[in-house]
Amino acid sequence: MGCSLLLVGCGKMGGALLDGWLAARTVDHVVVVEPQGAFPTETGSAGQKIVRCAGVSRIPPGFEPDVVVLAVKPQIMDEVVPGYAGFVRPGTVFLSIAAGKTIDYFTTRLGVDAAIVRAMPNTPASVGRGMTVAVPNATVTPDQRRLCETLMSAVGQVAWIDDEGLIDAVTAVSGGGPAYVFLLIETLAQAGVAAGLPEELAMTIARASVAGSGELAARSAEPAAVLRKNVTSPNGTTQAALEVLMAEDGIQPLFNRAIAAATARSRELAG
Repeated sequence: MGCSLLLVGCGKMGGALLDGWLAARTVDHVVVVEPQGAFPTETGSAGQKIVRCAGVSRIPPGFEPDVVVLAVKPQIMDEVVPGYAGFVRPGTVFLSIAAGKTIDYFTTRLGVDAAIVRAMPNTPASVGRGMTVAVPNATVTPDQRRLCETLMSAVGQVAWIDDEGLIDAVTAVSGGGPAYVFLLIETLAQAGVAAGLPEELAMTIARASVAGSGELAARSAEPAAVLRKNVTSPNGTTQAALEVLMAEDGIQPLFNRAIAAATARSRELAG
C-alpha cells in the first residue's frame, strides 16, 4: 500500500513527481493544492484517490497526510507555508523541493516540532531518471526518511547528506545540470553547422550523441574519464577536439565559474 500525501504546488516539477508516484503506486491517497487550477497529472489507477483543490482551506477536513510535499516556487513560499502549520504532527513529514529555502526557514514558519526533509530533485524525474539529494532535520524519524526515499526513488536516484550547507552546490550541479546538458546539445549542433552540416542533421546528431552517451554512462561501471578515453584514438580526430576542450582555458575553468555562480545564487536565495 502507498502513503497518503498532500502535494502543495502541481507545476512542472510537482506534476512530474506526482505522475511518477502514481505510476509506481507509492501513493494511494493524494490531495493536490494548486491555486492556479492547473493539474497536469493523469487520473490515478484503481485504488488511488486524488482530490484536487484550489487552496489550503479547501482541503478535506480531517485529512492527515503521511507526507506534505512543498513544491511551490520559492518566490511565493512566504505566503504559502504558514497555512500548513496545522498539519504538523508526529506522523507527518514535510518534504520541500524548493531551491534556496533552508530547514531553519521552514522551522521558523511551521514550528520546531515539524519533521522536515529538504530535497533538491531535477527535471529528468519526469522520465524516471531524476537525481535527488536530500537532508533531514533531527525530528525526522528513520521511517519518515525511508518514506521520503521511497517517494524520490520512484522518479530516479536518491542520495542523502548530513551537511545542509552542501545543498547550494548540489543545486548548482544537479538542479541546473539538465540545463547545462541541453546547452551542450545546442552548442554541439551549432558547431556542426559551423563545420558545414545542415542544421537539422546537426541537431539530430547532437541530440542522439548526448542521449546515447548519457545512457552508456548510466549503464557502465567505468568512470567517465575511462569512457572518454575509450572514444579517443591517439592522434585522432577526437583527441584534436579534446586538446581544445581540455586546455587550461577550456571547458573545466568555464564550468568552475558557472557552478560557483549558481552556488552563490543559491546562497543568496537562502538569505
